[in-house]
Amino acid sequence: MTYGAKTGKVTIRTHRFLAAAYDRLNAGTERRILAPWRKRLVGDLHGEIVEVGAGTGATFACYPSGASVLALEPDPAMLAQAQRKLGEGIAHITLRLGGDDELDRLPASSADAVVFFLVLCSIDDPARALRRARRVLRPNGSLLIIEHVRSAGLLGTVQDALTPLWSRLTCGCHLNRRTVDTLAEAGFDAETLSAVHLPIPFPVRDLVAGALRAREEPLRSIARRFA
Repeated sequence: MTYGAKTGKVTIRTHRFLAAAYDRLNAGTERRILAPWRKRLVGDLHGEIVEVGAGTGATFACYPSGASVLALEPDPAMLAQAQRKLGEGIAHITLRLGGDDELDRLPASSADAVVFFLVLCSIDDPARALRRARRVLRPNGSLLIIEHVRSAGLLGTVQDALTPLWSRLTCGCHLNRRTVDTLAEAGFDAETLSAVHLPIPFPVRDLVAGALRAREEPLRSIARRFA
């Protein structure tokens, strides 16, 4: 799940080895921690859903029948893995090659939920991606998040030092993203996130997960009060 940065367009990069091994490498963490959170967050969704960075399609089986999902994935090798999982779900899922810039093609206020699961670590401009998501969300829509974040203390310092090399080895993944701050700066109520600790102490220990709403803009709030 790798995005281009300089032009604002998605750079199509394919990582066949990582795509082929991804599910096996993450099987234990997926079974014990990630899958329960995926089901908890998307299991009751309905309406129009956009998943940004669908990866190998690990969430497809979690969507309910009432959901119509547009799943975006910029890596052709990951996309090929995700295509194999389309039959595992009961929701209507449309899988498309593309990244967060595809959100610009969607009408404003057209999505009931936008899903970012383990993808903001590798998007070159996560703040811009979240602004795009906020634009397409309906007023009561939800931003659904499972992301690993920079840890506090010494581990965070080590993550800062490792990230340049780690990012090259893992197709753009940053160990040290301060995603909670980025969510708040993009206008989302990040206080509703839950902290999740992985059983492995290194190199990634801390996740955040939850369903977020966009904070209401002050002028809109005042106008509604007097409407």
